[in-house]
Amino acid sequence: MTIQQLKYAIAIAEAGSINKAAEILYISQPSLTSAIRSLENESGFPIFNRSGRGVSLTAEGVDFLLYARQVVNQYEELLQHIGKSAEKKKTFGVSTQHYSFAVKAFVELVKEFDTSEYEFAIRETKTKEVISDVSELRSEIGILYMSDFNRSAITRLLKGAGLEFHHLIDCNAYVYMWSGHPLAKKKSIGFDELKDYPCLSFEQGDTASFYYAEEILSTEEYTRMIKANDRATMLNLMVGLNGYTLCSGIICEELNGDDYVAVPFKADTAEGSSVMEIGYITRKNMLISNIGKLYIEHIREYLNI
Repeated sequence: MTIQQLKYAIAIAEAGSINKAAEILYISQPSLTSAIRSLENESGFPIFNRSGRGVSLTAEGVDFLLYARQVVNQYEELLQHIGKSAEKKKTFGVSTQHYSFAVKAFVELVKEFDTSEYEFAIRETKTKEVISDVSELRSEIGILYMSDFNRSAITRLLKGAGLEFHHLIDCNAYVYMWSGHPLAKKKSIGFDELKDYPCLSFEQGDTASFYYAEEILSTEEYTRMIKANDRATMLNLMVGLNGYTLCSGIICEELNGDDYVAVPFKADTAEGSSVMEIGYITRKNMLISNIGKLYIEHIREYLNI
């Protein structure tokens, strides 16, 4: 087992394909395949699941890659220390549900570093992809929410992926809408007043369960529902169709603009809890990097917690 083989495994995991990794590494695909086969034979288990759509890490492969990254990072730090390593960018990634505060904290983090020396990545994506990104080490930190309704399902997913949830803040639900919406100036809004307007929800994919929904009270029977897959589209639908969504009420006007308002949601006693517990997820038994700690500090600062 060599450092080069470990680097090959990391490159394949990040690329999601042996062919793409071979292009990035400037080696032939057969040579890369042979090196990984040799590594798997020596390890005694398959590191990757292979299919026509690419590769993914096996359960054993996820743990293997966790240690492989640590070994490679320590090796490169040693070379840097003794002055024999060329300059290499350090990396840091975050995966998050669609929260503007998570993006704002990321912006403030990146401002503190020289981007010629660091490679940063932020992914606003589906709930299951937030979990898989952190589990498979594409991102160090993931941001998502839990509620009384989805807690057991999400906790089960996190446990199976070797992740743990860290609480940040509890929030009551808000109705988020365009400032020109007919209900925008109300002090609070209930479902009975929203029935004539489309509810906007982030799409979670063909196999998605309502347990993965980013919006609180996702089990309610909405007469009008429209799915979107990015924040900009959702904001446009709010203006064009007088749509709304249910959210945490933590809005960054600097990123979303000041043409939108968050009005307290008025829960009916028959409805489930409308409290959102927002937090971040990490790999179990893995120390957060200094950059990761700084990112969480920026989130706490923004949330005033």
